[in-house]
Amino acid sequence: MTRTSGARGGPVTLSQEGLPSWLDPVARAAETVRPGQLSRFLPPENGTGRQSAVLILFGDGERGPELLLMERASSLRSHAGQPSFPGGALDPEDGDPHGDGPLRAALREAEEETGLDPSGVQLFGVLPKLYIPVSGFVVTPVLGWWRVPSTVGVVDPNETARVFTVPVADLTHPDNRATAVHPSGHQGPAFLVESALVWGFTAGVIDRLLHFAGWERPWDRDRRVPLDWRS
Repeated sequence: MTRTSGARGGPVTLSQEGLPSWLDPVARAAETVRPGQLSRFLPPENGTGRQSAVLILFGDGERGPELLLMERASSLRSHAGQPSFPGGALDPEDGDPHGDGPLRAALREAEEETGLDPSGVQLFGVLPKLYIPVSGFVVTPVLGWWRVPSTVGVVDPNETARVFTVPVADLTHPDNRATAVHPSGHQGPAFLVESALVWGFTAGVIDRLLHFAGWERPWDRDRRVPLDWRS
């Protein structure tokens, strides 16, 4: 069985060996989904944009499959109070942004932000690179299986308000789904889970993953949730 290592400079590999069967549709989606099927915001063709990565970590919780999320501190200048996947910009020591750099960055950022032990994570897939126009980030979503769970929590309260897991069953429940409406007029999927409103890039990726994994349930797309001006 191939395992990942979060040590800087150490091997970081992808492997689907030994994954639980419920993750099979997610792994298949990662291999077949095209960029335009995930988002209309794709990296600029001229190669501009700051390379970054996020860790989409699936675990097996008390209520079945779950995802690891964090909530950004309300004092931050950008995306304050917004739930997100662990992640951030690539550092030079992460290596090649077109190679294993995003894998290393996703694990490193998750460790720095949540205290996650990367040695217990098996990376099994990578989604196409996406783009966040408001920040100029080119984001590689990295898929992981929390093979050996570790204790997680807030490492730096100046950056993170809380770290939590969300059962996939809650994400797929129609009562927890809505369409978020930004003051700019932009609309996108949203999830009302764990006393949080998940929207924006994170919600968009979750929405597409649920869809292409075949986990999506019919929900009321006319249900609107307005975002206030601070969003």
